[in-house]
Order: sequence, then C-alpha cells, then structure tokens
Amino acid sequence: MTTLPSPARGVEMISAIRVLIAEDETHLGTVLEQYLTARGFAVTRVRNGRDALDRLRAETFDVALLDIVMPELDGLEVLRLVREDPLPPEIIVITGNGTTETALAALKLGAYDFVSKPYRMAEIDALVRRAWEKRMLTRDNHAMHSGLRRSTGAPNFVTQYAPLVAVLSLIERVAPSDSPVVISGEAGTGKRLVARVLHEHGGRRDGPFMAFDCAAPGDTRGEIELFGAEKGAGSGAERRSHGVLELAAGGTLYLRHVGDLDIRLQDRLLHALETGAFTRVGGSQRVDVRARLVASSTRDLTRMVAAGSFRGDLLHRISAVRVALPPLRERLTDVPLLAEHFRRQFGGANPPTFSADAVAALEHGRWPGNVRELRNVVERAVLLSTDGTVRASDLPTGADTIPIGGLSAGATLTLAELERRHIVDVLERTQWHQGRSAELLGISPKTLYRKIREYGLRRPTNRT
Repeated sequence: MTTLPSPARGVEMISAIRVLIAEDETHLGTVLEQYLTARGFAVTRVRNGRDALDRLRAETFDVALLDIVMPELDGLEVLRLVREDPLPPEIIVITGNGTTETALAALKLGAYDFVSKPYRMAEIDALVRRAWEKRMLTRDNHAMHSGLRRSTGAPNFVTQYAPLVAVLSLIERVAPSDSPVVISGEAGTGKRLVARVLHEHGGRRDGPFMAFDCAAPGDTRGEIELFGAEKGAGSGAERRSHGVLELAAGGTLYLRHVGDLDIRLQDRLLHALETGAFTRVGGSQRVDVRARLVASSTRDLTRMVAAGSFRGDLLHRISAVRVALPPLRERLTDVPLLAEHFRRQFGGANPPTFSADAVAALEHGRWPGNVRELRNVVERAVLLSTDGTVRASDLPTGADTIPIGGLSAGATLTLAELERRHIVDVLERTQWHQGRSAELLGISPKTLYRKIREYGLRRPTNRT
C-alpha cells in the first residue's frame, strides 16, 4: 500500500497509480521504469508509438509518459488519438529538443504537461502524482455529470436498541477494511445508511460513492450502466460510456437490491471479481476493478441460492461480512428517539412538540415500512401542524400505522397481511402509480410488480 500526498483529496490509495512509459531509448526507458516502480507505481513500458496506442486502448492507465520521437507513431499523434476518449489518462510529453513550438502543440492537444530531456527523476515523480490528482478530480466530475451522486454529510444511526448497537460496532470495525459486505433487512431499515457509514469511515471515504440498482433492466441497458460500453461495436452506444463499476474506482460501489440482479449480469460480475478486471460492452479494453463492493437485499439470498435464482459463488464473493438490520417493530424503544430526530430535522428553527398521546400512538404503530415510514409520518405531521403541537389526531389513521380499530381484543395480523395492507394503502394514495409507490415503499418497481402479483392485487376498475 502506498500513501500518496494529495492536497485536494488526502487519499490513501488502495491500488497503485498505473503508468505507461513510451520511450524508445532502451537505457533511459529502463532507468525510468525501475525508478517509478521503486516509488510504488504500477509501470508498463513500450518502445514505440503503435504499441503505446494499443496498450492505452487495451488497458486502463492513470498517467502516460510519451516520448515525442518514436517509431511508427510519434508522441503527439498518440496524444491526439487518446484524447478523443471521454476519460483518457493524463499525458505527460517528453521532448528531446525542448522547443517552444513542440510544447505548445502538446498542451494544445490536451497534454497535462511536458518535460525536456535531460530531466531529473524526482521531477517525473512529482509530475506523475500531480497528473494523477487531476485525473481523479476529472473522473469525479464525470461521475457527477452522469447523474451519479457521491455521498455527502456524515451519516449516523439513531438508536439505543442493544442488538443494533452491537451491529453498528461491527460496522465500525469492518469499515476500514476493503472486505465486501452484504447488508440484509426489510425495506426502510437503513441499508443504504449502513453502506454510507462503511464508505465514510473507510480508507476510501475521499473517493466516489456510487450506487447501482440491481433491479434495473437485465438487458443491455443495465449491463451498460454497470460495466460501461464502447462506441458502436455492437453496443449501440454513440460514444464510449463508463459504467458505475469503473466510475467507483478508489471508492465504494453500492449494489442495491442485489437479489434482483439478472442472472447474466451475475455471471459477468462474478467473472470481474474473480479476475479483478472486466471489459466494457462491445469492447476489449481491460478495466481493473478498483472499488469496494457493498451490497444490500430485502430478500434471503441464502434461500435464493438454494432455489437456484442466485449464484452461490457470487454470494461468497460479495459477502465476506454479513450485516442484518432489525425491523423497527423489534426496536420500538427507538421510536421516540427517531421521532424526535425527524421532528428537529423537518421542524426548522421552531419545531412543534409531540403530545403524550402522539408519542404513545407512534410507539404502538406496526411500521411495516420501518424507519422510512416513520420518517414520512413525522415529516407530514410536522409540516401540517398549525399550533406548535403534534397530537395523535394529526397522525395518519391508516391500518398500517396506528393500531386497527375493529379487531377483537388480542387479535393479530400476520406480517404478510400487514405488508399487503401497506402496499394497498400506498397504491391507493398514489392512485396506483407504481413508480411513485415503489419509491415510497423503498423497493424497486420490479419488486413491487412481483408483490402485486403475489398478493393478487388488482387496479380498481374506476382507475385509468
């Protein structure tokens, strides 16, 4: 492991900076390769421009050192061709004549910098590190402009429930490692929050936090979003695109609803994890896997393996550590704490207070939607409060939140019936808009569709 000083990021790199040296002078190339390797870089060396271009298109490099005068293709031509890619390596041009015209031509074509022979090795070392820092910033900006968010803020759990406190202690111990983690739990229990905690408290916290919904289409669209695609080459893409597995390099990739991952993508992901590399759709360039994987699922993955719908070898690969989150109905002692937390979060400078009967009603709720449902209830109550106090009468009276009136004493509902009623209630509130319903329920549209079929639910005939 090499610690690289970076004023902008302060990142302790888990994998070495990958450097390509294109230098036809045998002695100089050997000395430079040995020096950079000793400094902790992963170095590949070629001796002509054609080989340089081929390697840059076959593998992923962070920085390339290109001599101007080389056989077959000169350094400027290689630079021009490589800079056409959306996320090329940073290029440092090495010139033997040191003319101003050559330097300006290189910078105009997009080179990070140039250096004239003879040069000091320490100068090359510093240039490569600064060029790498620039590429990391460029990659992060590319991810953000692609609509993929990095985590912000310091995530934290609000709990006094002893078993969950023990789980959080395990998470804190695991976070600094690069071990893959699988988080299980019902919808709304905080699986994404755990993923963020693992990221923020780990060695990759200054890298990107990328998320991929595994319930996305299992066709080429989902494959491209995960692995990226080359322009044309059977992928249908108009330009090269970078998937979340590549954009998460140096950070964390969060695989949401991993149990819904298409079986073909399970095969591709397993191969990538086993070999440490993958290729974009329609391409042949090797891209290293350089992200930590955190996955979550509302489904029992072990049972899915037994049923043959999830690969057992993939589950072993992604679950060096397994974390199970309890549902809110098992940690009702946390309800007042969570309600107070959300009250302050949504109440502004002068949040309304909860009356005793409101707190009691919340404590007796069934919460099939777990913490997410409690959050939504408190947000609604706080926003609609008019006199500075939230009372039980201000809370939803639906069957899934407040105890059902009309049941005989001691009567209970099964978890499946509670889930069914909750889904029906949300579908009714959204007028059966399945996209919005899935978002409110904290599940994927694919999972909601499966639940609708499982419970035999039908859209009312008076709804369009």
